[in-house]
Amino acid sequence: MPPLPSAFRPVLASLLLAVVLLSGPGAPAAAEGRREKDPTHASGLPIPRFVTLRVGEVNLRSGPSSSYPIEWVFTRKEMPVEVVQEFDTWRRIRDWEGSEGWVHQSALAGKRGALVTGQTRQLRKAPQPDAPVVARAEPGVIGMLKKCQGDWCEIDIKGYRGWLQRSEFWGTYPGEKIE
Repeated sequence: MPPLPSAFRPVLASLLLAVVLLSGPGAPAAAEGRREKDPTHASGLPIPRFVTLRVGEVNLRSGPSSSYPIEWVFTRKEMPVEVVQEFDTWRRIRDWEGSEGWVHQSALAGKRGALVTGQTRQLRKAPQPDAPVVARAEPGVIGMLKKCQGDWCEIDIKGYRGWLQRSEFWGTYPGEKIE
């Protein structure tokens, strides 16, 4: 091969340097950008977390696919559930009684709900035990969680908006901040 003219030598040296730099330590960073998502944490959201059922009939399956058998059917739209595990587009959820199963993410909504537990609860006008009562809620009643201040949370139950203590419903973690 005949020698390159002197005018091409700087260009060739620049090209060789570029090839060396692109295949050096910076190359893995480019490959990381193409890395597959971790299917066990597909959403990137915290686990565990509370969500609600988007629809009125949700099939709980024994595994993360529609080919797994249905073990249970939830029939309460907006019922709070806890996401305890993820796999791709499937979420393992738990209800307030501890029942668990896999559902497709499309059956869930990011809204926050509250399910009254224990006995009949008094929804109060303010976050104080002596505040006037706005409504009474039976165990199992579902409301939408609006915000929490300390041990009290504001909840909307069918248009009645008031405050319950966290210990009176299921759907939030102790000390969790909700605005």
